[in-house]
Amino acid sequence: MKVAATLACRAESTRLYGKPMQLLGDRPIIQHIVDRLGRVNLLDQIVLAISEGPSHLIFVDYAESQKLPYVIGPEKDVLARLIQAADHVQADIVVRVCTENPFVYWENVDDLIRQHVEHNADLTVTEKLPLGAFVEIVSLDALKNSHRHGEDRHRSELCTLFIAENPDIFTIWRVVPRSRLQRPEIRLTVDTPEDLILVRAVWEALHREGHVITLEEIIDFLDSHPEIAAINAEKESMRLWAGDEEK
Repeated sequence: MKVAATLACRAESTRLYGKPMQLLGDRPIIQHIVDRLGRVNLLDQIVLAISEGPSHLIFVDYAESQKLPYVIGPEKDVLARLIQAADHVQADIVVRVCTENPFVYWENVDDLIRQHVEHNADLTVTEKLPLGAFVEIVSLDALKNSHRHGEDRHRSELCTLFIAENPDIFTIWRVVPRSRLQRPEIRLTVDTPEDLILVRAVWEALHREGHVITLEEIIDFLDSHPEIAAINAEKESMRLWAGDEEK
């Protein structure tokens, strides 16, 4: 089976324009994601699912500069774009990563893929990680069934919501990380200007040439600098995999 990471790219956000292309250090956020995914051994392909619209050319230029395959699809129907991207590279399993998350927890993605296959799962995910750190492993057939049977809200950026709401139909394999990483209250996504300020502070403090910042390092840093952790602490986002009490 072929495994591909599908990255949904869109610039027209009302909260923070051009999130994937916002700079973090000397690189845009999307490059940090590509760099991290490049360390996953079982990942065969990274493909961009670019939204139609006036800003799509910036992502086309990026994809071509990095020699990454890409597709261009509907802005609102993000789920259709991910399916289109996976079909484009003939993938059976999709690694779904949001393109505003520069510090994705890539370290266990190989293990997630193995467990996904072993348990014949439709969706495999690590729960209770900081918001913006988790990666979803999804079978392409499950995404297509979601698009076929779901509603418009399931075809939005909440691409796995239909699966999450229907555990009687889909096999969901949930992985719980070690307790040190179970920090769903921490926001490492970049959805607002405050989020961007926080991740830039983390990068400036922890970046070293040739070193990939670990999630544990980030958590330790934010715990020792509560004034930085507080920058975006009041922001709200829907959390699918923060734990049963928050679904």
